[in-house]
Amino acid sequence: MCANLGHLEDDLRALEAAGCEELHFDIMDGLFVPNITLGADFVRMARRCCSLPCSAHLMVFRPERYIDRFVEAGCASVTIHVEACTHTHRALAQIRDAGASPGIAINPATPLTKLDYLLDYVDRVLVMTVDPGYAGQTIIPSAFERVGILRENLDYRKLEADIEVDGNINVENAAILATQGATILDLGTASVFDSRKPTASAALGEALGAFRSAVEERRKTV
Repeated sequence: MCANLGHLEDDLRALEAAGCEELHFDIMDGLFVPNITLGADFVRMARRCCSLPCSAHLMVFRPERYIDRFVEAGCASVTIHVEACTHTHRALAQIRDAGASPGIAINPATPLTKLDYLLDYVDRVLVMTVDPGYAGQTIIPSAFERVGILRENLDYRKLEADIEVDGNINVENAAILATQGATILDLGTASVFDSRKPTASAALGEALGAFRSAVEERRKTV
């Protein structure tokens, strides 16, 4: 969503060369969130541009209608929202049966207890650190504590699910969230895509490398 759509292939190749580990696709339906973005065809096109794994974050109501479509398009991982799904266990099973890795996402105001009976069925938990829908928001402070509580819960239950964070992941926030237990950082306008020229795809690689180094350095002091 934050890439330069006019030079998408260049952007994706630059990120791949710089060591980006995964492409995160924000899929929005204009109902669950107040925005509309991307689709399965967009993922399919990106898969032709590079070999990076693709992860679909379905910010849509009734995500079970779209799971198979995004897996067929090339997504290795599909994440659905606990707030948007009526039969969540069935939907998570649908993702795994389709051959992809299932994830569950949770909004900032939703109690973490809503995940208690789902953690055994997922490979990742996406903790939204802003209300989903738009780039450029400021992190909600309770996100740091929520990630720490979730990490303690996963460790206590001896579960190996990754904790993913999405929203205002700048150097400072990334360092704190990683220290609290986050293992996947979704980078957007607060980091890699910040203040660059629309055609400067090569600068993406430099920005990613600089961000990674800055976070590692900051983690020494948080």
